[in-house]
Amino acid sequence: MTGLRRTPGLSLTAPPAPPAPPASPVPPAPPASKLHSGVTLSIILAGEPVELLAERALFWPAASTLIVADLHWGKAASFRAAAIPVPRGTTTADLARLDRAIARTHPRRLLVLGDLLHAPAAQEARATLGRIREWRRSHADLQVLLIRGNHDLRSGDPPADLDIRAVNGFAEGPFVFRHHPEPPNEGYGLAGHLHPSVRLSGPGGDRVRLPCFHFGRRSGILPAFGSFTGTATPPLEPGDRVYVVADGEVVAVPGLVRAGSTGLPSAGTRE
Repeated sequence: MTGLRRTPGLSLTAPPAPPAPPASPVPPAPPASKLHSGVTLSIILAGEPVELLAERALFWPAASTLIVADLHWGKAASFRAAAIPVPRGTTTADLARLDRAIARTHPRRLLVLGDLLHAPAAQEARATLGRIREWRRSHADLQVLLIRGNHDLRSGDPPADLDIRAVNGFAEGPFVFRHHPEPPNEGYGLAGHLHPSVRLSGPGGDRVRLPCFHFGRRSGILPAFGSFTGTATPPLEPGDRVYVVADGEVVAVPGLVRAGSTGLPSAGTRE
């Protein structure tokens, strides 16, 4: 190469470029919004951790208390006593479901938010009472507290040998327990009576009505535990939380009420 002098130890070749820094990883797209669900769903209610069970029950771990509402034991027997043909076995199936909830939570106490027995005829249904007595003997160490509901006032307190204490109301911790869902002056109310449900629509136009837990700002309503019961749709307000029970799971259903809406109309009677 003419006119170019080489300097010893000096290369005329450009040094290799330093390696480019690794590209910043692209964060994955956030998963599509999905519903929270499970056989047991844990939430915070009135500052307390509680568990919603697919058996249509609520477990309060801090008090070791399993809470159910509206069992209506003996309803089918009461219908048959009135010559209305209905299937047998509903109380037996409900007792088995209650056993599953007890086996999963190991509660010290069972709290019933009203309507344990459906009607006076349930007190005279020997087969039904026999199954209930057998169930009670298998859970002899379990405390059972009944908040009297409108059906309990008609049917009377449970037989003494069932060892079920009946009261008109009860309060513990942040909760006020009663049968009718009226917000208390103080505390957070938990009640039954309405057998709450919601009607959901699918993209194909299908509609389904499902039992639900319904929690408002000052009070909440549990689904009816009894399988032989109707349902009603309570009005929803902005901020209410609704959890349906479907296919053996509890599923959170957000967005049922938008801010400024008037909520869903209340069903006049339970279906």
